[in-house]
Amino acid sequence: MSGLKFVAERTGDGAGQPFLDTDNGEELMHVQPGTAVVFGSRPPESPGTLYITSKQVVWLSDTDRSKGYAVDFLSVSLHAVSRDPEAYRDPCLYAQIDNGVEDDESEGSSDEGDVSSDLSRITELRLVPSDPNQVDTLFQIFCDCAELNPEPIEEEEEEHNWIFSADQLENQEAEEDSEWMISPNSTHPIGRSNGDHDLAHNVLQLQINDQRFEDAEEMDSDTKNGDNHS
Repeated sequence: MSGLKFVAERTGDGAGQPFLDTDNGEELMHVQPGTAVVFGSRPPESPGTLYITSKQVVWLSDTDRSKGYAVDFLSVSLHAVSRDPEAYRDPCLYAQIDNGVEDDESEGSSDEGDVSSDLSRITELRLVPSDPNQVDTLFQIFCDCAELNPEPIEEEEEEHNWIFSADQLENQEAEEDSEWMISPNSTHPIGRSNGDHDLAHNVLQLQINDQRFEDAEEMDSDTKNGDNHS
């Protein structure tokens, strides 16, 4: 499922930590305590801790063990540092979420309400650390993890890739020439055929027979001339 997800389970005591999919190589990359999460223009969620793994971003509430959110890096379409007080009052890391929903069906940043009611329509979030100096650190970690999660290549694009380089075209033409070439004699009028090797062979054989027939005529003519002289 793309977009924002609700985290209902944790591991460990106290506030706990998110479960990691270690079987598929997921690793914990960074922990940032004292981080608020803001969805659109809604008020910040209760204080929490940010966990950045090699595959996803997880925020867990410090006061409510039943409240947590996560988003895969494949669903984060954009992230940037925001220090403009007109955009948000505190320095933060801004991110856009690709939820796979049409634009007119997604919630705008001005909508209000309970975020947990429809997570699939959330398209914007802000991560606000209590220490503003950590914003740049979060941004760099986001960049590193984004590189670990490149967008998958569509199979259809791989199967129907009709873009060739000049070298590939030259090699292809050379292969076609070597496949279609029948006679090594480049001056021969029948040098290539469209895959009909039998036709080319028959034509060449016919020419050989013609040469033999011409030789036979010359021998017969020489014989007759010899008889007339005798």
